[in-house]
Amino acid sequence: MSEASAQTTVRLAPPLVSGAVPGTGHYEEFCRNPAPFLMRCHAECGEVSSFDLAGLQTTLLVGEEAHEAVYRAPDSQLSAAQAYQFMVPVFGQGIQYGAPPVIERQQLKIQAAGLRHDRMVLYAPIVAQEVRDWIADWPDEGEEDFYEKFTELTLKTSTHCLMGADFRANMSDEFRGLYHDLEMAVDPEGLADPDQHGVMAERRDIARARLGELIGERVAQRRAALARGETFHDMFQHYLDATYADGTPLSDHEIAGMVVWFMFAGHHTSGNTSSWMLVELARHPDLMAEVVAELDGVLGDSEEVSFQSLREMPLLEAFLEEVLRLHAPLVTLTRRVMTDFHYKDYLIPAGGNVMVSPYVAHRQPEAFADPLTFNPGRTFPDGPFAYLPFGGGRHKCVGNAFALLQIRTIFAYLLRKFTFELSEPPEYYRDIMPSLILRPSDPCRLRFRRRAR
Repeated sequence: MSEASAQTTVRLAPPLVSGAVPGTGHYEEFCRNPAPFLMRCHAECGEVSSFDLAGLQTTLLVGEEAHEAVYRAPDSQLSAAQAYQFMVPVFGQGIQYGAPPVIERQQLKIQAAGLRHDRMVLYAPIVAQEVRDWIADWPDEGEEDFYEKFTELTLKTSTHCLMGADFRANMSDEFRGLYHDLEMAVDPEGLADPDQHGVMAERRDIARARLGELIGERVAQRRAALARGETFHDMFQHYLDATYADGTPLSDHEIAGMVVWFMFAGHHTSGNTSSWMLVELARHPDLMAEVVAELDGVLGDSEEVSFQSLREMPLLEAFLEEVLRLHAPLVTLTRRVMTDFHYKDYLIPAGGNVMVSPYVAHRQPEAFADPLTFNPGRTFPDGPFAYLPFGGGRHKCVGNAFALLQIRTIFAYLLRKFTFELSEPPEYYRDIMPSLILRPSDPCRLRFRRRAR
């Protein structure tokens, strides 16, 4: 319920969670791992709770009605850009959260146009080839840290679809290292202070500048190839062809920022979710057998996984949806309160943050029966504000469709060739949060064995 539907003139302050430390409030507990902390907030206070992030007052809202109020609020009242200023040094000034709202909206449209259905059909065989190459030299059995393996794979697939085959073929360790330095500077502490990292922030800025140089070189190479009459259909070409509403093309700086933005949207979530997908398959061998049987039935003797065949695998799709419910990659979705925000009888004053948590939302029994049980056969709520693995509203993650395409393709090939077992007891694999994205325990080791076919 928003301000317009509230009737009372008496406004209540959101209840404050216990355990605040003088001077820093709940900052240390939040930064250790926001997921269990936010669960504690909801258990203690219910639908509305507040906590102190070293002086930044933050209000957690839980439930479909509360989520709708947040996502339907205008940017002028609840601003994503102001809440995520710590991403500006990563993407670059003038890109997404560092751009004026009218420019950001146009950039979102450019990103979305590059991920529409006709382009996804082009990306599917690229991802498929990367997966085939990835597993081609695996031994018949072994043990691996699959978080690291999936991170490497999804960086390759994202880069190939984004920058083209020649860039992917020559992708250097420098590129991987620079991107890693950007990732490491993005963590929960940034919500309170974007520049608190010191050395990590310095490495972030050096990495972003060097990536700008590398991508700028790529722009020059691509324009020379276009002048020779060559044609391209990757995301990079989409950026070179794109224009703003007034006909102005993207600058080299903006192209570099859009590339980094795409990588965070399409790679970050894919690697983490693929890791949890494999853990849950190995935790539930009976369910894994059902998914494998579906794959075998759809694909038969074919070694090819097409874009169309991926749409004919409801058990794989349902399994992935349930993984995203219990292990949503985005734990927090935050907005800065620009003008006083009223929810029911509560007043959330300007200057603080409001937060929605898919992690908490997906564990509510009102929306998901027996929520802590992994059940791909469950019925999901009909409304758009209960299941939020990629956020919601106008700022929903733009790379979600590409991330899902990658994950479905990876497992369509992987499960046709190998079976998997946990290397550790099931309880070992738990959510940890070294950055703003949830991942399984480090290391995330599993055993694999080639299928007898």
